[in-house]
Amino acid sequence: MKKRLLLPPQYPDGQERQPYLVKLMQHQEETAHKLAQRINHIVATCPATAAMLQEIAQLVGTATGADCCCLVAVADEDSTETVTANWCCDEFLGIPLPNEMLSTERFMMELPVLQCAVEPRNIDEISTIRSSLVTGCQQLPLPIKAVLAIPTRFGGKNNGVVSLIKFEAHDWEQSEKDILKTIETACAIAFAQVKQAQLISSQQQYLQKSNQHQSLIKQLTILSRSNLESNQMLQLAIASTAECLQADRGLLILLKYTDPLFRTPIKKQIPQAKADVVSEWRRENKNPTDSTSRSFSLADCGLCQKVFLDAGKPVIINDYTDLQDATPVAPLFAITQMPAVLLMPLENQGKILGFLVLQQNVARNWQQAELNLVEMVCAQVSNAIIQSKTLRQVQTLVDDRTAKLQSSLELQARLHEKMRQHVDQLRELNQLKDEFMSNISDRLRYPLTNMRMSIKNLRLPGISPERQSTYLDILENECTKEINLINDLLTLQKLESEQEPPKVENIDLNAKIKDLSGALTKKLADKGLSIKLDIPKEPLKLQTELESFDRILQELLNNAYTYSDRDTIIDLHTSHRVDQLVDQVMIKVTNIGRSISEEEATYIFDRFRRGRGGRWTPGTGLGLALVKSLVQHLNGAIAVESTPIPGSQLSKICFTLTLPQFSDESKPYSNSD
Repeated sequence: MKKRLLLPPQYPDGQERQPYLVKLMQHQEETAHKLAQRINHIVATCPATAAMLQEIAQLVGTATGADCCCLVAVADEDSTETVTANWCCDEFLGIPLPNEMLSTERFMMELPVLQCAVEPRNIDEISTIRSSLVTGCQQLPLPIKAVLAIPTRFGGKNNGVVSLIKFEAHDWEQSEKDILKTIETACAIAFAQVKQAQLISSQQQYLQKSNQHQSLIKQLTILSRSNLESNQMLQLAIASTAECLQADRGLLILLKYTDPLFRTPIKKQIPQAKADVVSEWRRENKNPTDSTSRSFSLADCGLCQKVFLDAGKPVIINDYTDLQDATPVAPLFAITQMPAVLLMPLENQGKILGFLVLQQNVARNWQQAELNLVEMVCAQVSNAIIQSKTLRQVQTLVDDRTAKLQSSLELQARLHEKMRQHVDQLRELNQLKDEFMSNISDRLRYPLTNMRMSIKNLRLPGISPERQSTYLDILENECTKEINLINDLLTLQKLESEQEPPKVENIDLNAKIKDLSGALTKKLADKGLSIKLDIPKEPLKLQTELESFDRILQELLNNAYTYSDRDTIIDLHTSHRVDQLVDQVMIKVTNIGRSISEEEATYIFDRFRRGRGGRWTPGTGLGLALVKSLVQHLNGAIAVESTPIPGSQLSKICFTLTLPQFSDESKPYSNSD
């Protein structure tokens, strides 16, 4: 007899799937419990380190099908550092970060990607989850799109966060949330064990350091009672202290006060003193042969001055490069190579004898126990120094008094010499001021006098047109002189007060020299002069500021024209050279005229200062001063040399101009600017 196949009964929507959902939920619960059991097994068998959290993160991420799993142990007051573990699916490993990738913190602020597996018990849990994502997800290969997180609690406190991460948009299902709820306790135990291991390790390190510190104090006590020579004892003390605290360098510095009246230091007063390094220890080289001076003035080191300004408190710097207000430091400290510094004063009865200095090659946080140890070491060293000094003072009391008297006399002699030098300088400055005022008044008065005379003559009745034109020309020429004088003074003032970089462009040096010399041909011919050019046959390019270069060369040629003897030749020579990778162009302008003495050569480039040959020649006395300022503006150099001509009262006067070639990397401006 055949049996008829029956169709499954029809139910309302969704009811026919209820048995399957029940079985699925049971299977997920079993999977979650197995996952929790495996986590407990890992906690029980593996050492409590970050590697254990890494294994748990891989297990949870694989089981849940997440793209990434992040475990972060929440730091508390007993933790020394935050422990994080990340696992990422293989298909996302090695993916480079996109250029437009934002930071994790910004994703958490702008996008609603975070969901909690359980209802947050308080606001702190939400903050804890966000902080853990910022801490643990900084190096993920892709931006975060979805996060499912659960805070773990142990002993009534949050001790960690477990986060499932998707790099694409994802709606977290209740089953995924249930898995996190199930493994919360196991993960909380794992976090607690890692923190407990951290605490035990730190306590062991603390006990070890305490034993080392006690051993060091005993050793120093024995040294202070021994019959060792003072320098040997100090060397052993600084070496033992630096090795105990694992420093890279240790220094013992003693102060020698140069002020005989300085006995008890006044608060916030920096005395006159010289600092000497009496003992030094280094980890890399225990017997250094450093060429740096082992002495410096207290006035040159801001670190040592802080001890006096802060009433004897130590100077503690974890990383000198992070300080905003960089304090001047003596070169001896090599602060850029050793940025972590602990400077403890050696003090006795309110007087600072010197400093014990420890330095580290990398940034370091100096602990309070280390500070206490160094303070006790300083007390021992100070007592030993005082004992040694007392013995020496008894033996050399008379010599010390004689030396102090001699030092006082030498100081008075130096003060007297400085006073005499100051008087001479003031006298010279006063003379220069008078000369300057005389020169500037003459340069302003003469053109104004000529202009006033021309205006007065123009007002005369019946003056002919020819004379009117002559007086107008005089007015125009004198106005031009006044304008040029004022412009030159303003240019000099601008060059000295404003340090603007030159606006560099490429010029053809040969063509520029030909143009400038050609413009002077007629003017030179009127005086019977000629110009001889000695320039390279090949085109010579120069990178410089065109306006400044033109003015320099014009002033040098005009100076040669003004002071050349009649019917002579002006030589203009250019050359290009590269000396020790320095690319330079050299221009020499040579003329024949009255010689320049060595005394005149010292001030010939000063404003309104002219040599004997220029005192009777019309001019402002600003030309060579302007040349010097413009050459300095172009980072060049200018020099003058006077060579007597045998059998003649004349000399060859050579002005040598040296200008650098600005490279493309170093030039501050380009033609497009």
